Amino acid sequence: MRTITLGTAILGAVTGMLGSFAVLRKQSLLGDAISHAALPGIAISFLITGAKDSNTLLLGALVSGLIGTFWIRGIITKTHLKSDTALGLILSLFFGFGMLLLTFIQKQPNANQAGLDKYLFGQAATLVESDVWLMAIVTGICLIVLLLFWKEFKILLFDKDYAKTLGFNTKTIDILITSFIVLAIVLGLQTVGVVLMSAMLLAPAAAARQWTNSLATMVFLAAVFGAFSGVFGTAISASQDNLSTGPVIVLVAAVFVLISFVFSPSRGLLFKQIRFIKNRRDLELHKTLAFMYDIVAETHENISHPHEIKILNNFQGFTKGTLKKLVEKNYVTLQGSTWSLTEEGFESASNLYNQLTENDG
Repeated sequence: MRTITLGTAILGAVTGMLGSFAVLRKQSLLGDAISHAALPGIAISFLITGAKDSNTLLLGALVSGLIGTFWIRGIITKTHLKSDTALGLILSLFFGFGMLLLTFIQKQPNANQAGLDKYLFGQAATLVESDVWLMAIVTGICLIVLLLFWKEFKILLFDKDYAKTLGFNTKTIDILITSFIVLAIVLGLQTVGVVLMSAMLLAPAAAARQWTNSLATMVFLAAVFGAFSGVFGTAISASQDNLSTGPVIVLVAAVFVLISFVFSPSRGLLFKQIRFIKNRRDLELHKTLAFMYDIVAETHENISHPHEIKILNNFQGFTKGTLKKLVEKNYVTLQGSTWSLTEEGFESASNLYNQLTENDG
């Protein structure tokens, strides 16, 4: 249990970190394409070696995933096809070929495909200590590379042309980022599987993006969300029978995304709605105050002259709540069924009225 939890936490952290770059580069389907492209490599490795050694199969997956990635790059650069088309083509082509090979393996008299099924849908229970060490080493290397090339990665991410003018080899940096993304995806195939691996890459990064505009903070938050998804998902699946760990981890990551979409202060739907309601109320308040100023300025030189409240009833946007707010702000005084502007209210209304008339003009 401890080994599996640690492994899924490390996997979540490294995929969250690297997924941030995929999300910001608008390559959200890249993870899906690479994970599916890795399937033929697993099958071919098994056909060549005849063994179900995890390291050998993952090496085949890595080679296959890198080939698929460079094919995608080649299609985009050498043809007029867009990235989404190239991703879709490679995804379907490699996955179809992989399924064909798995079917062929299943029909062999001396082979059993059951050991390869875990790479389709994931089987975290098969993680052993050596797998966790491998994940930890790859994560450490990834961190070191990120720190060493942070400036280059950041410039390439937001302004590729500017990076070229500074003399950076953008192609090499791009290949480096993509290669690490492929490596992280291949590491997660045994835990989450081909079908769900893209969610592990994208969900923590998408959740982190809602909370910050800083790349460093986003990468850190994505790693945290990914790690917690792994820990909580493993704990939940262990507490219940017949719950597969990979899908539960993905569902927990989806909960982080949902919470971020709703409750993040700057982009969350809840706070957006609160700001919208507040802005609408402020607008109604300003319009009512400007309308009052219009009445006072046109009818009497004495701004404290009382006016009937019923004059406001036909004004669109006027409510008793609006009048109460104006009284609380000391812009208006009420005496029975009449209102009058205060000095402070008149001055504020004068500024508002001038702004509104300028905007209308």
